[in-house]
Amino acid sequence: MVFSAADHSYMTLALQIAEQGLYSTQPNPRVGCVIVKNEQIIGQGAHITAGAAHAEVLALSQAGALAKGADVYVTLEPCNHFGRTPPCVDALINAQVKRVIVAVQDPNPLVAGQGLKRLQAQGILVQVGLMEKQAVALNLGFISRMTRQLPYLRCKVAASLDGGTALKNGKSQWITAAAARLDVQHWRAQSCAIITGIGTVLNDNPNMTVRWHELALNHATRQPLRVIVDSQLQTPADCNMLDGASLKNSPVLIAYASDVSQKSDKLSAAGAELLQLPDTQGRVDLHALLTHLAQHGINEVLLEAGAGLNGGFLQANLIDEFIFYYAPKLMGGDAKAMFAIAELSAMQQVVDLQILDVRQVGADMRLRAIPIRPQ
Repeated sequence: MVFSAADHSYMTLALQIAEQGLYSTQPNPRVGCVIVKNEQIIGQGAHITAGAAHAEVLALSQAGALAKGADVYVTLEPCNHFGRTPPCVDALINAQVKRVIVAVQDPNPLVAGQGLKRLQAQGILVQVGLMEKQAVALNLGFISRMTRQLPYLRCKVAASLDGGTALKNGKSQWITAAAARLDVQHWRAQSCAIITGIGTVLNDNPNMTVRWHELALNHATRQPLRVIVDSQLQTPADCNMLDGASLKNSPVLIAYASDVSQKSDKLSAAGAELLQLPDTQGRVDLHALLTHLAQHGINEVLLEAGAGLNGGFLQANLIDEFIFYYAPKLMGGDAKAMFAIAELSAMQQVVDLQILDVRQVGADMRLRAIPIRPQ
């Protein structure tokens, strides 16, 4: 299908508008809409929070009666079902628009092309696929949850140039400088959940919250779910993540395999939600954990952990993207590695990566990559 330069321009604007919901639409997708008539923009809107008006409805309310006979550019197929809000397809049909240009079809089984068919049945011209790649990138987590029943998992690692993530004694604060640490806050903010391991909790006693005051964004201070993977349930009931003030806006889920020390009641009393998911080796079943999160509306997950848990997710083939922050430091051969995995004996066993982006963040370097999986 051939689209004009003007089509690309309007869809680019719709995608930019959709980014307004980058940190706030969860568990819904990020959607933008632009309505055009006689080469003039007459309405635009973005979906900002779940339960609020959808992008198409906001854009139609701006356009008013002028929407009749107009072209509608929307980054995701309009919904055709009743959720917290009425179907957007009905609003478009009632407005008597002429053409609907969609970047990507909605993978939600409740929609999945049905919205497009209803529009076509009403004589509305429907065109799909304009800037599809960019629209998919905006909703990687939502699409992953709908098509794979798993959230999109990013693994963030801060390391020295020689690959060290902590000294032999466990000290790691701080490898990267302030600018890189602030950059991490953006990834936390757009995530639905942050996963860390018991080693990080015991060594660093982190809060694992989004420091919204540092981001200077005009968004609600939504905090992601915080998840601790703790096979033997060793989490201290008085750790920072279970502090009362911290728990008020950011719940904590502890995934464990066995309660060796009989701490479950104490941790529950401290405010944690406990989820027992043992695998056959007495560790937490990581695939089952991600499945559980997806079933509870979690689209994107940020993994911020040590070599052990990073290695567990890597070997289970559950990491969708890597975000490496490299500091201009050398930590030596005794430093802790990024991933603790079984010894490899052949180069055919290594994990091949495709580099997506490399850029300097303050004094440090950020590299994003995805694993190259067999087709």
